[in-house]
Amino acid sequence: MGKKELDVLILSGLTPYQEAWDMQKEFVKEVDKERRSHTLLLLEHPHIYTLGRAGHEENLLITHQEREEKGIDFQRIDRGGDITYHGPGQLVGYLIFHLGDWGNDPHRFLRLIEEGLIQTLKSWNIKGERKETYTGVWVGDEKIAAIGIKLNRAKERIGYISSHGFALNISPDLQMFQYIRPCGITHLGVTSMAKVLGNSPILSSLYSPIMDAFSSVFHFEKINETYTNWKREIGPSVSDKSSKDE
Repeated sequence: MGKKELDVLILSGLTPYQEAWDMQKEFVKEVDKERRSHTLLLLEHPHIYTLGRAGHEENLLITHQEREEKGIDFQRIDRGGDITYHGPGQLVGYLIFHLGDWGNDPHRFLRLIEEGLIQTLKSWNIKGERKETYTGVWVGDEKIAAIGIKLNRAKERIGYISSHGFALNISPDLQMFQYIRPCGITHLGVTSMAKVLGNSPILSSLYSPIMDAFSSVFHFEKINETYTNWKREIGPSVSDKSSKDE
């Protein structure tokens, strides 16, 4: 039996949301046909609010005109969960994994994603924790990483193939979260690594800790890394600057 491998594709710059979504759909088909190993995409998006299948548009607190003035896109998508924000300074990870290697158990899979993020934060001396009844990773009563996945029923294999994934706040503009009720939650806050540490880590410095943590948690024996520029890259990664969080 071959080694359990993880392909990691790291996209530089800001990747348009629709293009990353299309890429995931294609990778789901390839994983289903066993033409591709489990795959993790790591990237940043331009400003966008995404609303999941169970989402409520009233959790978007600004008008269409206000959104356009601030340069924030909006997209209804097919993952679970409610509304969330993606943007510069946030490391997004999309997991296209066949869940058969983890018992086709969605709850176990979500807990493993959380554990991978908790271990990643631990390498920066940040104590990330789970919070009962809420998916994601928290520092106290503030969410530092959001998680939302879609389970795609495999057509060629038994079980499910995941898409979508997590968003880890490194140094995003936290004001962007004030215009939504993140995940529909009103009584808890949002934080970032920059806010907790008092300085902003370089986004690329998170790649190795993320890969190490997810390799350990998911028991991968080999990681294949690919670094590339997205074909429609629309801007540089603002996180690759040593800036202070305001």
